Amino acid sequence: MAASIGIAACLECCPDNAALLALNGVPGLLADAKFDREEMTLTVPREKIVAACEAVKVAGYNFLEDVTCVDWYPSEPRFQITYHILSHGLKQRVRLIAMVAEADAMGSAIDSIINVWPSANFYEREIFDLFGVRFNHHPNLIRIMMPDEWEGHPLRKDYPVEGYR
Repeated sequence: MAASIGIAACLECCPDNAALLALNGVPGLLADAKFDREEMTLTVPREKIVAACEAVKVAGYNFLEDVTCVDWYPSEPRFQITYHILSHGLKQRVRLIAMVAEADAMGSAIDSIINVWPSANFYEREIFDLFGVRFNHHPNLIRIMMPDEWEGHPLRKDYPVEGYR
């Protein structure tokens, strides 16, 4: 099956995908969609990530598998925050993506989804520690892997290979 790119194409190829239907049903919640290799990826505006997570949870997705980050340096927006979510009942997975600009990363970057899925706690702390992306309203956003006095964020692509000297 060829990749379906765009919301309309994904709705046509996957008319029963609960996450796609849930996000598409709320204006402004879904920015883009892609279905490739039996995987649904939905892009949401960073300001709407909590609403998007709540919508897929109501649609039957009950398990947050992982939250990851990709540094697309030197492109802007620079950081891609990726949420892998599973529905045991529907036997479906969905990937939610929110993009964060470098200028926003240390300011008001993206809202925490801990109120939707408490298991996001350590994933968000790890992303903050290694990439420097802030999560608004996180109850304990402190380093989790690097020492407190460590300078910088070692998984950023512009971080020196041998560290700062």
